[in-house]
Amino acid sequence: MSSVNYKEIEKFSKIAEEWWDPKGKFKPLHKFNPIRIAYIKDHIIKTFKIIEKKTPLKKLKVLDIGCGGGLLSEPMCRLGAEVTAIDASERNIKVAKLHAKKNNLKINYIHTSPEKMKVKNHFDVILNMEIVEHVEDVNFFLKSCSKLLKKDGIMFVATLNKTLKSYLFAIVGAEYVLRWLPIGTHDWEKFVKPDELISTLKNYNLNLDKIDGMQFNILTDKWKISSDKSVNYITKFIKN
Repeated sequence: MSSVNYKEIEKFSKIAEEWWDPKGKFKPLHKFNPIRIAYIKDHIIKTFKIIEKKTPLKKLKVLDIGCGGGLLSEPMCRLGAEVTAIDASERNIKVAKLHAKKNNLKINYIHTSPEKMKVKNHFDVILNMEIVEHVEDVNFFLKSCSKLLKKDGIMFVATLNKTLKSYLFAIVGAEYVLRWLPIGTHDWEKFVKPDELISTLKNYNLNLDKIDGMQFNILTDKWKISSDKSVNYITKFIKN
């Protein structure tokens, strides 16, 4: 079996050169990034009871799945983590490697998918950010990811809820009206309801620790953590 959806990979490979352009096709992710980084960092510090402030993720092994051009991998590395980042698009990995090299960042980028990974040492933290809605088989994908996580490790999953509001906001609004994203970026049928995600991961010994909504404020042009999970939401799971 494979978790790779080749149509999705082709779609993102075509625009891979734009990953690091804050005004390009990945502009929404650049706006999204600060809130994602803060959320991940704060929850890791809280869970692992970290005191170190300058590089709080030092000595932690982090796996960034579906890393794209490295928009999350690089901040995790700067926070001290030992980062491995994977993507099923070879072009994405090439772009990510080149950008990390320019910035003198040591990140282990690999062109692969989670089911193909063989690791001796499992990861402390796994990031599945805005990726589950692009994979071929969510159940198989999450099962493969869970095998790579240490006992008591954290898995973060951020995705889109399957609601009428998410269809109107994430597809009609973001793609067709505001043109924030290329048309066809998302397929509503692949959106995942929180209870489905929680139920699936429970089968693989991952229990929900935290779930929050993420909302964009058009007036401030910024994202914020919210109680509204009807469009974007982010979750934190801990492996038993």
